[in-house]
Amino acid sequence: MKVLVIGYGSIGAQHTRVLASMENVKEVFVLSSQSNLPYPTINTLDEIISIEPEYIVIASVTSKHYEQLLFIEKNCHNKLIFVEKPLFAQKEKIEITNNSVFIGYILRFNPVIQFIKKKCTGRKLWSINVFCGSYLPEWRKERDYRQTSSASKELGGGVLLDLSHELDYIQWITGNIEPEHVVNRKVSDLEIDTDDQLIFTAKAQSGTYIQLSLNYFSRIPTRQIIIDGEGISIVADIINNEVHINEDGNQDVFSWKKTVKDKMIKKQHESVLKSDDTYLCTYREAGVVMNLIDKIQKWD
Repeated sequence: MKVLVIGYGSIGAQHTRVLASMENVKEVFVLSSQSNLPYPTINTLDEIISIEPEYIVIASVTSKHYEQLLFIEKNCHNKLIFVEKPLFAQKEKIEITNNSVFIGYILRFNPVIQFIKKKCTGRKLWSINVFCGSYLPEWRKERDYRQTSSASKELGGGVLLDLSHELDYIQWITGNIEPEHVVNRKVSDLEIDTDDQLIFTAKAQSGTYIQLSLNYFSRIPTRQIIIDGEGISIVADIINNEVHINEDGNQDVFSWKKTVKDKMIKKQHESVLKSDDTYLCTYREAGVVMNLIDKIQKWD
């Protein structure tokens, strides 16, 4: 299979490296303005047509996703397309009829999230409390955080978009949610022009109440989920891959080896190439996430 990766920033380079190591990938091309890359490189979207890749990965800055996906949908047919999360920087509409599109919400491939999904399916859940905080300057230690897309509103950065994994997996577990109160703004001393905090309460159609807090400024990285429902309580640590659970009065602790991101990325691509959407985020589901993002962005 011939593959094209659009974008060669940190995540684009990671996708390229993983794909190049896969047995069923014959050749990997990169679309980038950079030169002297260790892969065949093109510079414009128009050149995609001459390459004729079967699989296209959009791993550019979020603000470019819309125009790139629109071009591919109009000019290519029967392609598998993978778009890094989030789908767009704001709500957009592209009717996908010519290709198959999936979105890179990689936490669906984390064993903790898969365990929670399995345990909560069919259960009446009363509340979900989610916290995700880390320190942006330590995300990409080889780069000045002020020069990254996360720091730039124009490039589609900010916690609402960067950390929308939480918006995806919550709705994957509970179904669609409706925000009831939102705080989304910059509050810290980070030198960025994007939002660095999101706090909201919401209610799922199933009746579950949700509290969520995301930020760029917690110096002790934390990614935690607390769930309570009929016959079940869960406290999950996604960073350390550990779950404490009380299920129908039986208490237990489950843990998994620390997840290697390359392995999860590989599982994502394998699922796309097999058209197995058991854990993949579909284009329709990503649209549901974008609807929620749009409501938060417009919150007064």
